[in-house]
Amino acid sequence: MDCLVAGANFLLKAIRHEAFTHMEGHKEFVQIDHNDLFPYLLVNVGSGVSIIKVDGDGKFQRVSGTNVGGGTYWGLGRLLTKCSSFDELLELSQRGDNSTIDMLVGDIYGGMDYSKIGLSASTIASSFGKAISDKKELEDYRPEDISLSLLRMISYNIGQISYLNALRFGLKRIFFGGFFIRGHAYTMDTISFAVQFWSKGEAQAMFLRHEGFLGALGAFMSYQKHGLDDLMVHHLVERFPMGAPYTGGRIHGPPLGDLNEKISWMEKFVQRGTEITAPVPMAPPGTTGLGGFEVPSSRGATLRPDASALNIGVLHLVPTLEVFPLLANPKMYEPNTIDLSDHKELEYWFTVLSEHLPDLVDKAVASEGGTDDAKRRGDAFARAFSAHLARLMEEPAAYGKLGLANLLELREECLREFQFHDAYRSIKQRENEASLAVLPDLLLELDHMDEEARLLTLIEGVLAANIFDWGSRACVDLYHKGTIIEIYRMSRNKMQRPWRVDDFDLFKERMLGSDGKKPKPHKRALLFVDNSGADVVLGMLPLARELLRRGTEVVLVANSLPALNDVTAMELPDIVAEAAKHCDILRRAAEAGGLLVDAMTNTVDGSEGNSSSVPLMVVENGCGSPCIDLRQVSSELAAAAKCADLVILEGMGRSLHTNFNALFKSEALKLAMVKNQRLAEKLIQGKIYDCVCRYEPAPAS
Repeated sequence: MDCLVAGANFLLKAIRHEAFTHMEGHKEFVQIDHNDLFPYLLVNVGSGVSIIKVDGDGKFQRVSGTNVGGGTYWGLGRLLTKCSSFDELLELSQRGDNSTIDMLVGDIYGGMDYSKIGLSASTIASSFGKAISDKKELEDYRPEDISLSLLRMISYNIGQISYLNALRFGLKRIFFGGFFIRGHAYTMDTISFAVQFWSKGEAQAMFLRHEGFLGALGAFMSYQKHGLDDLMVHHLVERFPMGAPYTGGRIHGPPLGDLNEKISWMEKFVQRGTEITAPVPMAPPGTTGLGGFEVPSSRGATLRPDASALNIGVLHLVPTLEVFPLLANPKMYEPNTIDLSDHKELEYWFTVLSEHLPDLVDKAVASEGGTDDAKRRGDAFARAFSAHLARLMEEPAAYGKLGLANLLELREECLREFQFHDAYRSIKQRENEASLAVLPDLLLELDHMDEEARLLTLIEGVLAANIFDWGSRACVDLYHKGTIIEIYRMSRNKMQRPWRVDDFDLFKERMLGSDGKKPKPHKRALLFVDNSGADVVLGMLPLARELLRRGTEVVLVANSLPALNDVTAMELPDIVAEAAKHCDILRRAAEAGGLLVDAMTNTVDGSEGNSSSVPLMVVENGCGSPCIDLRQVSSELAAAAKCADLVILEGMGRSLHTNFNALFKSEALKLAMVKNQRLAEKLIQGKIYDCVCRYEPAPAS
């Protein structure tokens, strides 16, 4: 029980979408505030049932239980149906009709509800009650009906006893786990109904997505002689979805006893049955992460909607990820803008990703020299990702709460799983070189403008350059119609205000002032950059230069890992260094900032070359996706944000797919060209290639 409680506490504190309710086949994830977790009731349904009141880490008491549990269901079921396994018995229940064997309220009251006491005609009055008067032998009843009647009898009993104990201690939160649950939809529905019925809706049953790992995680933590507080857990980052509750897994990394600082966790997965080695840090050579575990033999889709032989979980220690400190209300923050609970919406985006897949595979294989090995891995990636999409189309909540950002990140993690670490490497290099070649002429053009015209041209330039996005089918087609510079010029020439979302005048007033009053410059601006090539070189770098010119420190925020043609924090210093050859403002700022994360905490020396310039710095954002979830950013970015008073989010992924509705403590500017017709219609009631310039002043103190 020590292990069970420790595992439950770990998961509830560490995993964002761990707990969920399940009613009438509908799974809904519940966000648990780990600061308000205790007390709660943990009902572990194994052979029997233990009911545990959990008051804190290491503080719990077994307050009740019952000998009628999973063993009862299996034992009676085996005797009555001759089933040879627990899963087989559950599968039978999927096809059962308990009304043939259970006595219902309607059987007693002529098919009517007993409304005086709130009982519907379908309520079970007596489990197996019809067997008394039917004058049938055991072989006359269908095994499916017997299995379902047994399942409902035992599940209702567990639900009622659990609620009565919750009532006894004044608890509203009840978590159910154990071998009896196993992700079985009807079992969860039945328990949920019982809790709702007896509590009159005041309490709800909740289940844990990884409930099969409670004891194992607790045992591991106990073995390491470290509790949850010693781990100082931030959260578990799920780059890939966790598979079935009873698949095997490993935890890689140093012993927990060696950790003296905040840590985060990440789950990664390997394709079962391939020879591809997953990118597992600190794993012994040749390991696949399978850990020698086998999944249950029965994998019926109707039996276990969340079960899959597709992947095996591997839990990793990763660099600390933190909540972005400039979020106005982290508890209410939801990164995803598009609601994929709408099946038609889900189907549309799955189609978009599927149609883009062949081109992505071609780019990935080409990035590895087009070798036979690369082709084999490319084919394996395509099959694995397609299998994940099919899996999620069948059960969207199988891997946790699903948003468009999760799908895009899933694709990138799947690429890395098959050792394609930067599929667009050569394309990015080519586009960076082409853009840097024309940057001096653009800067010269900007310097001949007055500041009002220059500011407008800079914002137009960011929007125009954002057209370069290999993640958009419409933009990929454009690449066949001209060079990168020709497309950029065409895009700039088509910039006409008003844009679909146009707050430029508000931003201009903040930057330049009005009525002759000059506003104070921003202290520090965080510029979340998007694509390589023209997007960053001809769009965001000139905007950064303008802010530097006005005395604002600038931090360029880029991906930690490659995603499509997005620029990374590793690539940015070289791009800035090349641009600085043609611009004294960029050169002095780059020297002052050193383009090192450490420069943010060091005082710039008093040398003549640095004394007159504010720094230009680069930090990684902690992710490798076209989108960004600001609940999990790098500690370097979190540190940089503490002094920032302006956030600029650029690109569809970071400012439209995610964070379009995000509110900040600082000023925020969201810039993007919409390169998807459906997104344009849904989000801004516009059309493809419409532009968004959304300025949000800092909220009043």
